[in-house]
Amino acid sequence: MKKRLLTFMGIGLLVLGLSACGTGNKHTTTASDLPNSGKYEPTLFFHGWGSSYRAEKQMAQSLVNAGLTKTIVRATVSKHGKVALSGQFRKGDYHPIVEVGFEDNRNSNPRQWGRWAEATVIKLQQTYQMKKLNMVGHSMGNMAIMYYLLDNSHKLPKLQKQVDIAGHFNGILGMGDEPNQMTLQPNGKPKKMQADYKALLPLRQTYPKHQIAVLNIYGDKNDGSHSDGSVSNASSKSLRYLIAGRAKSYQERKIVGPNAQHSKLHDNAHVDKLLIDFLKN
Repeated sequence: MKKRLLTFMGIGLLVLGLSACGTGNKHTTTASDLPNSGKYEPTLFFHGWGSSYRAEKQMAQSLVNAGLTKTIVRATVSKHGKVALSGQFRKGDYHPIVEVGFEDNRNSNPRQWGRWAEATVIKLQQTYQMKKLNMVGHSMGNMAIMYYLLDNSHKLPKLQKQVDIAGHFNGILGMGDEPNQMTLQPNGKPKKMQADYKALLPLRQTYPKHQIAVLNIYGDKNDGSHSDGSVSNASSKSLRYLIAGRAKSYQERKIVGPNAQHSKLHDNAHVDKLLIDFLKN
């Protein structure tokens, strides 16, 4: 009987040991596991309406190919703002890329996109204790950045560089705008403002002063429409009136030709080069 009891005890201890090993294999990396975690300065990519993180892949990979980083992490955001991270930042590679994907990608409320951007930043901050970051947006992804800044300009990690690609800050063709209809005053102020643009006007007083370097990239198909086929150049350039007076620096770059079409801009080699040069300096 005593021998049998000892045998059962031995089996039990073995099972407990194996269970402990299994638990160890499921360990989730946290900031405490990563020395100097506060040094991370990620670049977040935000896709456009109806799109996904896949639209960001060429731009992200171009940064890897250029040697700016070796790390790409994915952040998936549910419609309720729950953020799940796939992959992890690596020690010594302090400028990782985060491809952000919004599951409710056909939501048309730009303020909601800003809340999802905020949820993403908070998740990364909690995980890696980051203090600075960069953001890149395409199409509706730009509105995610702008509304994020409208509501969180001073509370969260410092935004250092902002890249806006094909931004429809003051309307979309066929939705309150038509080719060659919108005009801008010399200071960049639209003569006619859409509702979403008016909602962003407080940024003229709250946009972080002398903190963010901004690169505004827009496309012109060179077909007489002065647009990328979806957004007029005037709508994209209307960003200047909102932030140029407070930005650390502001520059615009126009891409011309068939590959300057709205949905092709995130797969454009010229855009990749502009992005690399801007982020590496």
